[in-house]
Amino acid sequence: MSSPLSGQLDRRDRRARDCVDKLLERSALWRRVIRLTQVGSTNDVAKDLAARGGPEGTVVVAEHQTAGRGRMDRRWVAPPGTCILCSLLFRPDLLPHQAHRLTMLCSLAAADAVEQVADLAVAVKWPNDLIVTMGRERGSCPGWRKLAGVLTETGMTGPQLDYVVVGMGINVNVPSGTLPDLDPNATSILAETGRPVNRSRVLAALLEGVEARYQQLERGENPQEEWSARLATLGRRIRVTTADGILHGVAEGVDENGALWLRTTDGTLQRLLTGDTARVGG
Repeated sequence: MSSPLSGQLDRRDRRARDCVDKLLERSALWRRVIRLTQVGSTNDVAKDLAARGGPEGTVVVAEHQTAGRGRMDRRWVAPPGTCILCSLLFRPDLLPHQAHRLTMLCSLAAADAVEQVADLAVAVKWPNDLIVTMGRERGSCPGWRKLAGVLTETGMTGPQLDYVVVGMGINVNVPSGTLPDLDPNATSILAETGRPVNRSRVLAALLEGVEARYQQLERGENPQEEWSARLATLGRRIRVTTADGILHGVAEGVDENGALWLRTTDGTLQRLLTGDTARVGG
């Protein structure tokens, strides 16, 4: 039976990874980067390492995933060698219901990394997607294209939070013609800017941003305010698909742990922990 860590280092890409290696030399958080050519899921590898006592600050990166997934067990599909597919291992001093704060800070760091390296403005769609917003086109209401997704999974020891694994998939150099095969609303940095970018530069900027925000979190600072300001969802009429059905209303805000406050069409204020959102009006 093969190990989940099976995979060979791609030597052809070694030079392009220098910026990540240099970051590790000066980082206080990132201890180890595991680079895989192909894997089922980087989150599964990171969780396996965490369960066996792997240290905080471990990063798992893959060129290709055969069983990548998003929330609600959806598949995450990406052509080999075109995206950032990574999972980050944390052992935070948080309560279990506060784990979404890691999602917030990682989403913010990813958005900043894309803007810094590719000069592409991105926003966050509650609860965990990075999007490129679109204006009104041919009379349609404003919408968004999905650039990246974040999947946060936790491990518990009794009632205590043992670890948090945050997995991220960012569409970097996916050609426009391939995007419809991934998702009808998918986009990539290449498709939006017309220019390919060095994925390792984006990854290095991402890791640097996560570390800075994680240090703030350790000092007791909550990323909720900054994350809320990035949310394209707030103040909009939206449709939220949950495990219990579909809700319509206005997204009024998010609480300190990332739950959405939705004012439904009957005037009820509902607190939602997760769901899929779609904009239905201006």
